[in-house]
Amino acid sequence: MRRSLPTARLSSTVLLFAAAVCVHANDWPQWRGLNRDGVSTETGLLKKWPSGGPPLAWKTTALGSGFSSVSVAKGKIFTMGQGPDSSFVYALGEKDGKLLWSAKVGRPGDPGGYPGPRATPTVDGDLVFALGQYGDLVCLETASGQLKWRKSLTKDFGGRLMSGWGYSESPLVDGDKLICTPGGSKGTVTALNKTTGEVVWRSKALTDSAAYASIIPVEFGGRRQYVVLTDASVAGLAAESGDLLWRGLRRGSTAVVATPIFHDGFVYVTSSYGTGCNLFQVTASSGAFKADQVYANRNMANHHGGVIRIGNYLYGYSGDRSWVCQEFKSGNVVWSEQGPGKGSIACADGLLYLRSESGKGTVALVQATPSGYKEISRFDQPNRSNQSSWPHPVIANGKLYLRDQDVLLCYEVTAK
Repeated sequence: MRRSLPTARLSSTVLLFAAAVCVHANDWPQWRGLNRDGVSTETGLLKKWPSGGPPLAWKTTALGSGFSSVSVAKGKIFTMGQGPDSSFVYALGEKDGKLLWSAKVGRPGDPGGYPGPRATPTVDGDLVFALGQYGDLVCLETASGQLKWRKSLTKDFGGRLMSGWGYSESPLVDGDKLICTPGGSKGTVTALNKTTGEVVWRSKALTDSAAYASIIPVEFGGRRQYVVLTDASVAGLAAESGDLLWRGLRRGSTAVVATPIFHDGFVYVTSSYGTGCNLFQVTASSGAFKADQVYANRNMANHHGGVIRIGNYLYGYSGDRSWVCQEFKSGNVVWSEQGPGKGSIACADGLLYLRSESGKGTVALVQATPSGYKEISRFDQPNRSNQSSWPHPVIANGKLYLRDQDVLLCYEVTAK
């Protein structure tokens, strides 16, 4: 005779199985996550926070000055900071935030009056890549921090920035190549062999100055491409050779920072200082590409907090005005709201994580919907520094990470 589980035991088993199915965790191994889009695919996260915010799992200090966010990969956290004699990469344990190792990157300094490195390390297997504010590029072993190779974007590649705020892009690893943007007459973009640091190609047909935006990889028109945003244009480069496939002219002012967004053959870019946003349609015919501007307006003038796309809509902070939901293909504003104030953005489990750059560093949880600004929860960040809280929030493996100068806060956001 077949025996049945007791009802209570069966119910518990079903609930546990359901919880296991609903929870999905992911590493965040580079700038803006797995796909460089600021959107996590995690599920099973808190849909509402307690009044004081989600539970604090741990806090780490003594990470130095700077505006680097964090990368999370294979049980380790990587970030950057500045000490008295150098900028550093720090590796921390994911479970407790304890320092595992530190490694020197390059000379310290405050370009534009802001201290420390700005980039976020990029993790690829057993290697981590990091870029200092003066163009010092290093490849380190993730296990020990041992140096594999070192380059200088200025000395080795004749790099040139659009203005004096310091190198800020987070390098891209794509296959066996490391892609970065020295800028200048020898080629805006360079591809290096990721294991040796040797040059694979330079983008000889694109010689704009480097801006502060990070490159994204795309597949379009049968070609693997790298989309780069500069001081003068947005362009697509052939991944295998660096050849210029297409270019949309678009002059940016002072600081061009926000990562481009590419979707369905359209590329969206935005910056502040009176510029606004542009959408270009990229088309391919018989192996030839071109980019035609669809719109240019100031409905979204994002400084450096980033913009994310969810479906047919974009979300980000515009200028010094408000958080904006913008229709991707028309550029029209759907809604705008002051919310927690100007800042950075990420998305996980269908919700927006908004982080204010000033004041108390307020963090808000908001529904990602075009039907209006719908804030669910908020809390004020403890341990605020006297600098702007510019590092973007990161959601990885059920945790929310907030970096503020020498402090890193880790919050538990998995639904129990």
